Amino acid sequence: MLDVLNRPPADPADERPVGDTAAAPVPYLPYVLIAVVLTGLYFLYSWVQYDHFRTPSWDLGIFGQSVRSYAELRVPVADIKGPGFPILGDHFSPVTALLAPLYWLWPSPVSLLFAQAALFAGSAVIVGRTTQQILGSRAAGIALTVAYGLSWGLQEAVKSDFHEIAFAVPLLALVCRALLLGRWTAAAAWAAPLVLVKEDMGLTVAMVGVVLALKGQRKLGAALAAFGAAFFALTVLVLIPAASKLGQYDYWAKIEKTGAGADTSLGQVISSALTSGERWEMVLYLLAITGFLALRSPLVLLVLPTLGWRFVSQDANHWGMHWHYSAVLMPVVFLALVDGVRAVRTSPRPWLAAYGKVAVAAATAVALVLAANLPLRDLLKSETYAADARAEQARAAVAAVPAGASVEADVPLLAHLTADHTVYWVGTSKGATPDYLALDLRGWSGQTSDPAATAAQLHPEAAYEIVHRSDGFAVLRKK
Repeated sequence: MLDVLNRPPADPADERPVGDTAAAPVPYLPYVLIAVVLTGLYFLYSWVQYDHFRTPSWDLGIFGQSVRSYAELRVPVADIKGPGFPILGDHFSPVTALLAPLYWLWPSPVSLLFAQAALFAGSAVIVGRTTQQILGSRAAGIALTVAYGLSWGLQEAVKSDFHEIAFAVPLLALVCRALLLGRWTAAAAWAAPLVLVKEDMGLTVAMVGVVLALKGQRKLGAALAAFGAAFFALTVLVLIPAASKLGQYDYWAKIEKTGAGADTSLGQVISSALTSGERWEMVLYLLAITGFLALRSPLVLLVLPTLGWRFVSQDANHWGMHWHYSAVLMPVVFLALVDGVRAVRTSPRPWLAAYGKVAVAAATAVALVLAANLPLRDLLKSETYAADARAEQARAAVAAVPAGASVEADVPLLAHLTADHTVYWVGTSKGATPDYLALDLRGWSGQTSDPAATAAQLHPEAAYEIVHRSDGFAVLRKK
């Protein structure tokens, strides 16, 4: 082991056991520079997608509404899910209130996309510096920073617009860093706020407690495991039902029902989970990006809670490599790889020790190869930035709705209206009669050639007239 690794810790708060890895100071500059580049790439992709109305879901609109509520010092609501819908009754993510100051300066959902880009890139700094500290190699640190920054989990999350898990990614990187450096109290302290990111993170916090116990910190581990499990139960059984208009945690249905809506027994759920090729493909790629060396570290246990609920979910969106659900796994597996490399350095098996020497290079090569077919590759294509007739039509439809008006809109338009309108999603505005309707004539809610008839079906209690129409969109005003 390098003699620099035997120096006393620079941080007086360290609680590193004798014989565990100490670390010489590692400069921030090279890692911050990489993070700046990553922030630019992530944000450029997100902004081009937003500017061209290529919104993959309604989530950016929902988070835009909830953060706007916080910024206006109101109870967080998401009218897109229903008039006055309390967002904490859907998912427990009060951490998004931290974005309110940014929203004051930049009152647009685009500010959320920038925040996510910066949070993801910031986690890359943590991963890279920790790699250099543990392995004693700047080349390894920089290589793994790049591999992590281009990983499929982060790229798919960027593609999926903003989600609250953006906060969990750097927090989990800090948790894993503290565990690798033997800073037990710091690991618990970084883990605890995860319960404010999303309700399922309570189970991950509990698993951090299990890892602490395995590291010999039984009392601290037990306390953290109990805290995480208790907070998970509190959020899904008490806090979310109390805030929800339905009086329940609605996502139990993702496990209890099949896609067809029939009841599913526990045996069927388990059988479906264990025999699903798409679910196991997700696990294969998750471990393959570390050359499977992450399996040599107890840190890999931290992926189990997230993989567990995704495996038993009957919603196909939770499986596979798409959407944002795997972003929280990336810092865990990459830092587990670092721990695995450290562990095999002294292996009595020559082949394993030799593999450990090339594992970081192999992981970087795998990341670069996979990146050729991941979202950021689109930034190299001229058509990504080309003028888009449909986007221009959508922009004109948004401009046809006066600021301050209430509007019921289709998914492609939602996020573009939330900053200065009260916005409902088509079909979920029961109990409200919006001033305007902004309809996608060829998209999400089904094709229609008669927007006036559609308006009458949606709101028989009111009359609407067409004030703007193009091939793709129609805007109607209440008479």
